[in-house]
Amino acid sequence: MNTSEPQKPGTTGPLDPEVLARMANEFFTALPEYAPLAEETLAASHATPQPILQPASQAAIPSPIGVNLPADSTAVTPSEVQVRALPANSSLPSIQPQIPAVPGTVIPEIPGGVAETRRGGVSSLSFLNEIRPIFSYPTGTAFPVNPPAGTVAIPTETELHELANSFANPPTAQVNEPFSVVSSPQIAGAPVPRETADVSIGYSFLNEVRHLAPAATSVNLEPWSAPAALPTPDLSSTGFDVQAIRRDFPILQERVHGKPLIWLDNAATTQKPQSVIDRLSHFYRHENSNIHRAAHELAARATDAYEAAREKVRRFINAPTVREIIFVRGATEGINLVAQSWGRQHIQKDDEVVITWLEHHANIVPWQMLCAEKGAKLRVAPVDNTGQVLLDEYQRLLGQKTRLVAFAQVSNALGTITPVQEMIEMAHRYGAKVLLDGAQAVSHIPTDVQFFDCDFYVFSGHKMFAPTGIGVVYGKSDALESSPPWHGGGNMIQNVTFEKTTYQPPPGRFEAGTANIADAVGLGAAIDYLDRIGMVNISRYEHDLLQYATEQLQQVPGLQLIGTAKEKAGVLSFILDGYRTEDVGAALNRQGIAVRAGHHCAQPILRRFGVESTVRPSLALYNTCEEIDTLTAALWNLKLGHHSI
Repeated sequence: MNTSEPQKPGTTGPLDPEVLARMANEFFTALPEYAPLAEETLAASHATPQPILQPASQAAIPSPIGVNLPADSTAVTPSEVQVRALPANSSLPSIQPQIPAVPGTVIPEIPGGVAETRRGGVSSLSFLNEIRPIFSYPTGTAFPVNPPAGTVAIPTETELHELANSFANPPTAQVNEPFSVVSSPQIAGAPVPRETADVSIGYSFLNEVRHLAPAATSVNLEPWSAPAALPTPDLSSTGFDVQAIRRDFPILQERVHGKPLIWLDNAATTQKPQSVIDRLSHFYRHENSNIHRAAHELAARATDAYEAAREKVRRFINAPTVREIIFVRGATEGINLVAQSWGRQHIQKDDEVVITWLEHHANIVPWQMLCAEKGAKLRVAPVDNTGQVLLDEYQRLLGQKTRLVAFAQVSNALGTITPVQEMIEMAHRYGAKVLLDGAQAVSHIPTDVQFFDCDFYVFSGHKMFAPTGIGVVYGKSDALESSPPWHGGGNMIQNVTFEKTTYQPPPGRFEAGTANIADAVGLGAAIDYLDRIGMVNISRYEHDLLQYATEQLQQVPGLQLIGTAKEKAGVLSFILDGYRTEDVGAALNRQGIAVRAGHHCAQPILRRFGVESTVRPSLALYNTCEEIDTLTAALWNLKLGHHSI
């Protein structure tokens, strides 16, 4: 190639010094604080060009499954997906973008999970696509940590993000824009829900509210920033930095009876990271208003935040559209909504509803009530001695009369992970709808409702590091469209006369009255937090922690685990020979260890194993092996008589 000719973006070969100099000069001179750097770059670019990477190693980079890397030595620039897909032992370092973690602002829309943060409408990663084409390197060489003198170094993700942040938020920038310029005052980095218009029928005037003021009118908003103490966890291939994560949860600094708090009651509720606490505080300080129908700015801000949370939920569980996301108080209310809305409409006398022995009372009682009202039959699939559903027996229960199957993705009492795909597919063969209870799964296992193909999916926010009093029902569009409203009142109507009422389309028709706005926003912040860490990372870490805890507890004399299915989440129910469960729970509490002791609102499955109650430690992403050691030592001491009851 003639190096004197300009290269098109994406072409390969040696760098043209003039092209590099011009692009570097244009980019860096746009940033006043980087003017000296721009001059150095310009000067360096007139030196004799060298290959970006010295071919010190020609060993081929392993090609992971699903990533097609060229076999020849042509120069290419890998995408984030390709780099992230490389195995841990490859010569490429893991990408760790150092984006400031702003609660409620992360939108992981770039393939590979790279988090894009939007500030004031400027994407801090958008410039990467323009810069990458000017860098190239031969396939099969390793990134040099310290490039040889005279070579041009590829900037790291951290360096690029630092430049992006400076470009998007220069030190002198102020959030002070007239209504005529921006569609709405945005918290720095706040995402705009992609489908807000779909669920705000009749609320379009909110967009007009912001244009009512003269163009010279401006709004001064307090910039939204992450606490300085909120670290980005180290999630490289070498480890999961649980200590960094623990620092995000202020309550873990508490002491109970003079001992550091060990929170092992996560199946009951999870603790809240500082980012969620701060997001709630910010809402009440700057956005608090009822939503959708007030002609003032705070209503617009609150509506934006509420509907942005709906979009985050949609993305987190991979629902096709926000029109399928309904906010409720929790999983219990979600199941009751489906039972009293879809169920009362479609289940008739002699129809059948199938559940399993594993269910929480919230997935038993609503169906009992509905069957008693309609004259339908409730049928229950048994489990084996490990606590796993017997699929052959489950299949025998299905038939032409089966209208609904409802079961837990993860058992709250045993931790059993049910074979979701198989059970849903079997039910669909008979035309039955399927409700999947994800309350104990959604913060531990990656969730994809389209992959599951469930008709309904319910979960609670407080079990995934969000506030209490907020939950979600996902429903397929056809199921929701054929379901009447459950509650009547404001917000869920289009028109009311004394003769007739017409209702909003889903999800509005199921959200009567004043919504739990702040806690929905808090749920969105919790999802941002989980996205920043990565559900795959969380699932892998908790699986390893569960294995360790299982091995340690099994060494305690007289301890019997209840529920030993091969596929389990982080729940360890046990009984201790010679001790009542409530006494064990009280003894552990005196050591600062919080566990649940009781029937866990799942009496049928415990009775299946011949017990009325168990002690239930349950794990989350912030628990550690050291905490498991403390739990195990406390149980040993109890058995040896060193702890009094």
